[in-house]
Amino acid sequence: MKKVLIVGGVAGGATAAARIRRLDEQAQIIMFERGPHVSFSNCALPYYLGGLVKSKEKLLLMTPESFQTKYNIDARVNQEVIRIHRDEKKVEVKNLETNEVYEESYDVLILSPGANPVVPPFEGVDLPHVFTVRNVVDIDRLHQFVSGFNVERVAVIGGGFIGVEVAENLKEAGKEVALVEYAPQIMAPFDEDMAQILHKEMLDHGVELIVGDGLKKITETHIELNSGKQVEAQAVVLAIGVKPEVKLAKEAGLEIGELGGIKVNANYQTSDPSIYAVGDAIEVYHRLTRKPARLALAGPAVRQARAAADHIYGHKQENKGVIGSSVVKIFGLNCAVTGLNERAAKEAGIPYDSVYIIAPDKVGIMPNSNPLHFKLIFEVPTGRILGAQAIGKGNADKRIDVIATLITMGGTLEDLKELELTYSPIYGTARDVVNIAALVGLNVLHGDYKQVHVSEVRSLVEQGATFIDVREKNEFERGHLVNAINIPLSELRQRLEEIPRDKPVYVHCRSGQRSYNAVKILQHSGYANVYNVSGSFLGICLYEYFKDVTTGREKIVTEYNFK
Repeated sequence: MKKVLIVGGVAGGATAAARIRRLDEQAQIIMFERGPHVSFSNCALPYYLGGLVKSKEKLLLMTPESFQTKYNIDARVNQEVIRIHRDEKKVEVKNLETNEVYEESYDVLILSPGANPVVPPFEGVDLPHVFTVRNVVDIDRLHQFVSGFNVERVAVIGGGFIGVEVAENLKEAGKEVALVEYAPQIMAPFDEDMAQILHKEMLDHGVELIVGDGLKKITETHIELNSGKQVEAQAVVLAIGVKPEVKLAKEAGLEIGELGGIKVNANYQTSDPSIYAVGDAIEVYHRLTRKPARLALAGPAVRQARAAADHIYGHKQENKGVIGSSVVKIFGLNCAVTGLNERAAKEAGIPYDSVYIIAPDKVGIMPNSNPLHFKLIFEVPTGRILGAQAIGKGNADKRIDVIATLITMGGTLEDLKELELTYSPIYGTARDVVNIAALVGLNVLHGDYKQVHVSEVRSLVEQGATFIDVREKNEFERGHLVNAINIPLSELRQRLEEIPRDKPVYVHCRSGQRSYNAVKILQHSGYANVYNVSGSFLGICLYEYFKDVTTGREKIVTEYNFK
């Protein structure tokens, strides 16, 4: 009979335990969790603050009793594995309720300790109104504090997934919320141009968003930032990031990877073949950069746990590495991302280009049709798809799942162009936004036309570049670039003499389709230096808005247009 010990529950540990039981009815399986809950919905924790999850009990997925009755798994809570004796194949366990220390032997040990919140040594981090969010106990403490002490103002430090979700849910609960991010943008997996859409959504819903400024210290009444700015706060949530929990592994002499996570092989074995590791504590292989990576996501943790369990019992499995796919709701927007963004592609030394598409998420006559902002990153010159980002009120996750699948299969722009997807007017369009992105990407890849990105428009406007706005006159009058010339697409062929031939010309419309047609007309009419503005006027307004509002700089548009 095989004896398997598992350190840590939640996604990785609980999945490994359940899979082992399905593979071996006779195995003795013991799972240790130092907290009071062995299996809970980690990713749902912030939604308890906003009331979407009605009680903390709803966060609990399995209890020790249900593990025992359903799986014959001995799940021990409030018990911490404090030491591994590899030579003897034993662990020391401390019962945190009684302080008793005892030993358990193992044939196989699986480490799934997760990751700990990063808590830098700022002044005031140990004050009683400062919180982190890792488990049900943490979120319940925060919930009780903000609801029980008449807290009106909360500062959230960190603009990653947890920080954004906590800020949103506290705002939904009626609190005044400030979100502080040291980097120039929130949500690092998104490129800057897409992140500006998220910034505007935060502002529109009343969150005081501060980027490019870090925490300096915390007092009883406020936080102070590096810039000297003070923000009133009766509660502070630290969501700066997480670091792998490797103390147990390091003390046992297991190899630690270059990024600080536990190093594992293709089968999730550590440097000791009898010890496996899965989840947020390990380093994984990124299939696009071909380098080690850390990926604190539940989906990969579940797959790793199953793969480790399979390997223990001799079942072959193929480790394809990770690409990093995730989704988050930010108030009214669904925001999804997969693969590499432009920054990551550049850092990996991969030659790339990108296209930014704004297209309806379903047929426009449908009452709930909305724009979907979609960015596609691809390798040059192969057209291999590297990543994508989607933001909108509709099914952003569906589109990103399509791209994640293609990346996993090594797909290219040609593959995406020909991909056959389901269609009905209430669900999508006959040519989905992902197909359109592939077509535009192929045009750019093959040099059929040239483009500039919304991030380049301000400098071009300030240099006095020639912009042709091909929207209709009534659209132009509601807001336009300060130096743009309005020549509607319907009049373009008759007004070519108004467009200079001796210097670059930049064409835009609302979202990019009319301007593309205008660019082709100009190219066929002998214009050699014509550029389409990727994202067009809607993209320009979204890109410019947050910085305009928060810095007071001079606008490059007469009025914003977000519709």
